[in-house]
Amino acid sequence: MVQPPSWRKTTQDLMSAYHTPAETAQYGIYPGFDIGPEKINLGFGSLAKRLVREHTVVIDGYVGIFWLDFQKRLDASLRARDLVVSWIDVSRALRPEADIAAMIEPFLGGDDPIFGTRFTGALADFFDPARLAALQPDPEADMSILYGCGAALAGWYGLTLYVDLPKNELQFRSRAGQVRNLGASKPIPPKPQYKRFYFVDWPVLNAHKAHILSYVDIMIDGQRPDEPTWMAGHDLRAGLNRMAHNCFRVRPWFEPGVWGGHWIERNIPQLPRDVPNYAWSFELIAPENGLLFESSGLLLEVSFDCLMYHNHPEVLGDSAARFGYEFPIRFDFLDTVDGQNLSVQVHPRPDFIREHFGETFTQDETYYILDCEPDSRVYLGFQDDIDPGEFRAELERSFAESSPVDVDRFVNNEPAHKHDLFLIPHGTIHCSGKGILVLEISATPYIFTFKLYDWMRLDLDGRPRPLNLERGFANLNFERKGERVQAELISRPEILAEDDDWRFVHLPTHPDHFYDVCRYEFDREISAETSGSP
Repeated sequence: MVQPPSWRKTTQDLMSAYHTPAETAQYGIYPGFDIGPEKINLGFGSLAKRLVREHTVVIDGYVGIFWLDFQKRLDASLRARDLVVSWIDVSRALRPEADIAAMIEPFLGGDDPIFGTRFTGALADFFDPARLAALQPDPEADMSILYGCGAALAGWYGLTLYVDLPKNELQFRSRAGQVRNLGASKPIPPKPQYKRFYFVDWPVLNAHKAHILSYVDIMIDGQRPDEPTWMAGHDLRAGLNRMAHNCFRVRPWFEPGVWGGHWIERNIPQLPRDVPNYAWSFELIAPENGLLFESSGLLLEVSFDCLMYHNHPEVLGDSAARFGYEFPIRFDFLDTVDGQNLSVQVHPRPDFIREHFGETFTQDETYYILDCEPDSRVYLGFQDDIDPGEFRAELERSFAESSPVDVDRFVNNEPAHKHDLFLIPHGTIHCSGKGILVLEISATPYIFTFKLYDWMRLDLDGRPRPLNLERGFANLNFERKGERVQAELISRPEILAEDDDWRFVHLPTHPDHFYDVCRYEFDREISAETSGSP
């Protein structure tokens, strides 16, 4: 399907509604979970046919949906069936834009280009209760439809639909200047818009979705404006139940970056080639990836958090009480093969990330080396003779004078080999060097990187990437240096069990990590216990 470029800015293909058989071979970029035949439907015509006998309909959904376009297309299909429909836009009940701006301003971090703190209110706080109550069905119409983000808050009794949108497509629409934040009258540039998405819009919309998911009658995948797929809510929940008791993958998505390499490009042939590189493959970042259901050749995507809202005890097992709806682990590929070093960086302490950003746990990471070029290295910890004051002065001089820093003088580096596991608990200075395909296994937080030095380069948009020296130095652990790096930050594999053609290897993590890493090595089918996750 060829799409006009005006409403999404990306080189990545828009996912087809149809499952491709070739996707079953090796690494698929659209990993559909089979839920049986005839469960997914296609298009506005079939949706109108399902609604034709309804008198009251509520269509809720995520930020970034093209609501006016959706309304026009569905209305045309309903009118083709000789129905007179009264459409009511729930945004009429929003509080004044200035009031909303004042409400969320304390959570947006002022002029900070990246960070705010998680909004503590709810979606209902964006609406005027009296205006919301005044939105009522039209008794003269064949059908009344209340639509828009938060429509279910009006409490109408009727069929409830939800239009979901993958986070990658939301960001592509944002980069094209085609979407607005909750309660905003016009788009803003994509980077501040993402900040507001992350710290305000997503938290309230996710909580709202969690609340209504159990009674949604129809789930709609809204990523293709002219060709939505949809399924019954009971089939969605049955599919989530099956998925929670099975192996599954989320749909990955891919992004170029200033340091990106070419391993992903060379080894995943389905991806577009008109990119400078691929820096990231987001393999499972719970707040941003989606789940694909497949039925009779059709695909429907919902956000990963739907699975957590409906089945987090089954997904997390013994850890469900601790993490609730938050899936605690993420993993992604970082590709610097024929690329560049990552920025020299550090992640915040648990108390710091809670106090300043509202997160419940911090960004403790590991680097598992999937592939690497000869002589590639990982920067990890400090040199034994590190002088914190001298290091800070050098970074500040570099920032003020646009001059390079001799990173090796201050930061330790270690040779990288395939299957090494480097441990990066909070407070550890680190970065991957060039020539490596990293499987980054981490706690879920993913934007809380304090860059200290970025090798005097500009981002792909031609601007410097923001540095965070003040926050970085508030979190650096200068005791992780010299011999302690070898002793504490490089995992030493232990064989826990083995047979002639398999073995089970433990790769211990740091005491600050709340997760562990194990590796199965085998060349035949094996069975493995999940030990606490049903």
